[in-house]
Amino acid sequence: MLEEKQPEGALYRVGEFIGQIETFPPLPYRVFPDPLSCFLKPAQFRRSYSPAHGDILSDIFVKVKSLCLGYALFSLFPGGCILSVMEKDIHRILKTYFGFTQFRRGQEEVITALLSGRDVLAVMPTGAGKSLCYQVPALMLKGLTLVISPLISLMKDQVNALQDGDIPGAYLNSSLTLGEYHETISRAVRGAYKILYIAPEGLKRDDIRHLGDQVGIAMVVIDEAHCISQWGHDFRPSYLLISEFIQALAERPLTAAFTATATDTVKNDILRILPMENPYVLTTGFDRENLYFAVQTLPRSRDKTQALLEYLKSHPDKSGILYCSTRKTVEELCDTLKDAGYAATRYHAGLDDQERQHNQDDFIYDRKSLMVATNAFGMGIDKSNVSFVIHYNLPKNIESYYQEAGRAGRDGGPADCILFYSPQDIRINTFLITTPQHDEPLRDPAIVSHNLELLKAITYYATATDCLRARLLAYFGDAPPHYCGNCSNCTTRFESMDIRLPAQKIISCVYRLEQRGKRFGKTMVIDILRGSKNQKLLSQGLDTLSTYGIMADMDVHRIRTILDYLVSQEYLALEGDTYPVLCPASRSGEIIFEQKPLSMMLEKARPPHTTAPVTSAAFDEELFAKLKALRDQLAQEARMPAYIIFSDATLRDMCRKKPLTREQFLTVSGVGQVKMEKYGPVFTTLIRKHCAQVSVH
Repeated sequence: MLEEKQPEGALYRVGEFIGQIETFPPLPYRVFPDPLSCFLKPAQFRRSYSPAHGDILSDIFVKVKSLCLGYALFSLFPGGCILSVMEKDIHRILKTYFGFTQFRRGQEEVITALLSGRDVLAVMPTGAGKSLCYQVPALMLKGLTLVISPLISLMKDQVNALQDGDIPGAYLNSSLTLGEYHETISRAVRGAYKILYIAPEGLKRDDIRHLGDQVGIAMVVIDEAHCISQWGHDFRPSYLLISEFIQALAERPLTAAFTATATDTVKNDILRILPMENPYVLTTGFDRENLYFAVQTLPRSRDKTQALLEYLKSHPDKSGILYCSTRKTVEELCDTLKDAGYAATRYHAGLDDQERQHNQDDFIYDRKSLMVATNAFGMGIDKSNVSFVIHYNLPKNIESYYQEAGRAGRDGGPADCILFYSPQDIRINTFLITTPQHDEPLRDPAIVSHNLELLKAITYYATATDCLRARLLAYFGDAPPHYCGNCSNCTTRFESMDIRLPAQKIISCVYRLEQRGKRFGKTMVIDILRGSKNQKLLSQGLDTLSTYGIMADMDVHRIRTILDYLVSQEYLALEGDTYPVLCPASRSGEIIFEQKPLSMMLEKARPPHTTAPVTSAAFDEELFAKLKALRDQLAQEARMPAYIIFSDATLRDMCRKKPLTREQFLTVSGVGQVKMEKYGPVFTTLIRKHCAQVSVH
């Protein structure tokens, strides 16, 4: 039983513990015989002392902590709760309820800060164990811990895990029936739970607001805290309700905010918006050494599909997530994988709640090994055996990419994070960023401009020739390695090459255009350098530039790679959002006038690939005739011209490649995903039979 006392006069004796008498104004306090049951209502403190008195108390408890020699913590919460806990109890709870003997990096620091009464903002990468940072203190605080999360999936997974560990937890969200919802509220009021999860939208409900008055809320946890910032990658207006909710509580709780990805701008926004007092801010670092990062440049959709199928073939029986930018792509890719014999399922916002939940469960419980999804999937999913995350399309920003990629390798084992990059992805994302959807109002130009800058940053990542891990870490403010040895750029055949001469040519071209009062985008500059006969180029007299055609011997991809590097290193600049144009930059003179040496990592030049001319002997006329007959039959049945199904050129390519599988059929010129689905089986069956007959003869 806690014994409450009111000291007389200005004397408060803690002599048995700290060896001396400290003096400060009267203050109610409690004696705590049980270190795990200690609580003094913050309102009592607010009525009893001024901020100056709090400074005296802080000094006393610093002395207490030093005398405890790391064995006991004796602290004052910012809101006024005195808490006495022993460090051995932190580790006992860690082992008893969670099964671990050691904390991961940053966990113990966050827990200690919370139990010492400080608000916390923790930026920790996916898989670092953020949930444990608030679950351990929740078990040691008297009262309810309210966890605000944007995702039903996270709530369900976390509560299932808590209940499996005999920790009383529950959630309130739209998946509950009305009866289940009211029963959960009733049990929460009776003190049945230590941890209660709720969506931010629920903070508007009267029953949730009254819950704070009926039960002591010891701590409010904000998960995915980056959602509160308009400058983050996933702003959610409902998160702005959190600050008002906390400030409306009669007794101020601890506030703890967690996120996996936050730049300095987003961190400052979180600290500005949330009602935190002297918060402990921790960033553990963003590096996940077990993750292998790779980028594959694949211009066409069918190239991506082929690359994906080849990867899956070499990684059988592995669990992975495949992210696509649109619902349509999710549907098409999922169907392709299922037709190829893979256990795939899908997830996007266009599906009803029941199907999304069913598909998610299939993936979580390993009934399906592949999840094809938009970015609506994954936040809060705690599946440890995800061996790879492949982005079929370029995400809109690095924050989204790193958070989604980080869902691989949560068990600490090796895992792959692969990005399929196509320039077409940039155009699609630019449209999605700048164009309001459906009934959406006009977007704030400042936010649109900011999001375009974020898109530019991930485009630089996708086209980088230096260490990919270094690019990611530098973006988040971490000290990047020069060479990580675990990304596609570090492990493939790149070498450092002198690019001073091509750089001089490219920058000179931009200068010559500037002298004529003209600025163009990358494509036009490359066309000038390669001596293109483009009519738009010729009509403006750009073929009279001294730099016209001076790089005709270098392929387009290599020029673009060097050009992108010059922009990323500020030797050139891009201006404009919708149609960016090249212009000289602060460092241009270093190359043109000072002629400083410049090198970059470039792929080693390969010998030109030559294809033997197709002779009549190499062309299978008999197969061509059979394919034409099949095409004509299908055209008659569908009542359409035969060329709409396949052109003669496509049939000739089939004769050369003789595709026998769906994957091989996709490599035929003129065959896309839709036509592969419609006609692939019948054409490959015919080709297979023809090849069998030829081999017999």
